Amino acid sequence: MNVNAAIAAVAALAGLCTGVIAMLAFRWSEREQAKPTRSSLHTDAVLPPGVDTVLSVLRSSAVVLDEADAVVKASSAAYALGLVRGGKLAVEPMLAMARDTRRDGEIRQIELDLPRRGTGRGGDALAVSARVAPLGSRLVLLLVEDLTEARRIEAVRRDFVANVSHELKTPVGALSLLSEAVMDASDEPEAVNRFAGRMQVEATRLTSLVQELIDLSRVQNDDPLEDAEPVRVDELVAEAIDRCRHQAGTKQITMATGGTADLHVWGNRGQLAAALGNLVENAVNYSPARTRVGIAARRIPATGGDLIEVAVTDQGIGISEKDRERIFERFYRVDPARSRQTGGTGLGLAIVKHVAASHGGEVTVWSAEGQGSTFTLRLPEAGAARDRDRSRSQPSESSESYDTGADLDGEDHGRPYETFTNEPLSAPEVLP
Repeated sequence: MNVNAAIAAVAALAGLCTGVIAMLAFRWSEREQAKPTRSSLHTDAVLPPGVDTVLSVLRSSAVVLDEADAVVKASSAAYALGLVRGGKLAVEPMLAMARDTRRDGEIRQIELDLPRRGTGRGGDALAVSARVAPLGSRLVLLLVEDLTEARRIEAVRRDFVANVSHELKTPVGALSLLSEAVMDASDEPEAVNRFAGRMQVEATRLTSLVQELIDLSRVQNDDPLEDAEPVRVDELVAEAIDRCRHQAGTKQITMATGGTADLHVWGNRGQLAAALGNLVENAVNYSPARTRVGIAARRIPATGGDLIEVAVTDQGIGISEKDRERIFERFYRVDPARSRQTGGTGLGLAIVKHVAASHGGEVTVWSAEGQGSTFTLRLPEAGAARDRDRSRSQPSESSESYDTGADLDGEDHGRPYETFTNEPLSAPEVLP
């Protein structure tokens, strides 16, 4: 065999190999294109014109099934909810509904509770509404709406209405009965005075409840930053003490203030005063007689700007661990009987939480049963005041600290802050 023949044979063999490889690559490419993907499990050509565009802008989770129950197209939200797995619709009730719609062409709708992906607990269920309709002659369209958040909001609204109705019914019913008692005892001045006093207590309680409902509605609906201004923390503390002066004096409770002076926060003065006033009022109401309530403020560094912490500490009955998780819920009260004695409505801490959140801050609680509680309100510092304070030549702020618990009775109970500053906002005040 000469050289030319050998070269020709090698070239022919190479050409044959190249052709085989090209054919295999083409087949592999077709197979890969036919595989299901998150955005399209078949080619877009199987969908009626324009359907793909419509499905891409729908807020609902969308799944298109063919006559063999295979997923033709599914949105990313459908995968996120766990509706589609392995190219198949994974929710059996929806699949059965799709088959019925394919058979008779009727539109169907159903509401289901689905487990969240990765969990099997009933408490983590997703509430969904599924609607199935025919799409052309062979396809079926499934649209799924996530109703979980709407259900939660509806439950909150329902509970709120029920709680408001119950709380209003109690003083209104008491006033009705007391008025009847006054009428029956019209010839007994002593009884009339006693019943009139009770009526005044119930009327005050009703007024407080209505006012706190108005305050809660206002802090939920209004934007506090529309009327925001720099607010002096020591003025807020003074207002809170004045608000509780009578109750504290009656129980011989000492009101002590401490911390760093001349601090400013940024926000709505009225809402901030109401929030801090609620914390101080709770501390007084739930403290035994002849104890102390401490209020202290300081500046703490934080990402994006310094924060102002105002801590309110009491030596009251304390809060159990299970109750600490719920005390900021509306109308939740640790001891309903005691709340009725103190005139509490269960809305005070809910108002504090909303005010803190709407001002870009937070409220936290430390408590131990039998030792008392410390509520800490953290709010952003007013920028202008912060810049002004930093321009002054003062000692380092890192040395500032205060205690809202250890110095109250001479013992350290492990509370969040451990030493009162030597420069109080104002001299400690002892009420008679």
